[in-house]
Amino acid sequence: MMTALATVSSVVQSQSGYQVELSCEQKTSCSSCASQKNCGTGIVSKAIGSKTLYWHLVTKQLLQVGQVVEIGMAEKNLLQSAAIVYLVPLFSLIFGALVAHWWVAPAFGLGEGVVILCSALATVLGIMLAKRFASRIERQSSQQVILLRVLGEPIQ
Repeated sequence: MMTALATVSSVVQSQSGYQVELSCEQKTSCSSCASQKNCGTGIVSKAIGSKTLYWHLVTKQLLQVGQVVEIGMAEKNLLQSAAIVYLVPLFSLIFGALVAHWWVAPAFGLGEGVVILCSALATVLGIMLAKRFASRIERQSSQQVILLRVLGEPIQ
């Protein structure tokens, strides 16, 4: 199980307990790396900044806005999302190149340019498809977190 620290954003009482909205900032390890100034990933993460993730959970425990809690999530969701984001565009690129090489180029008597173009178009379609699938998994996983423990009271 993966764990993360989150801050309680809102608490609403419902019939099944308390509907809690949590937020946590996604941090990269680049901020603690010694070579962040010379690394492309470090420069990009500095330019983009941090992303805030939002989670929802239902709990019987009363929480207050501003409390820091530890939440847990199954690794399965992360692995599924990573596989989709990396593999769908890659397989799309390969599929586009094969289709163009075996059918499109010979049918129209064209060269490598059409193969490269079809590969690029298939990759763009694969990225769009992966984005749609990954956002669906992200929405589902935001509802599948569990409260592990309450760490602290809000700072006044």
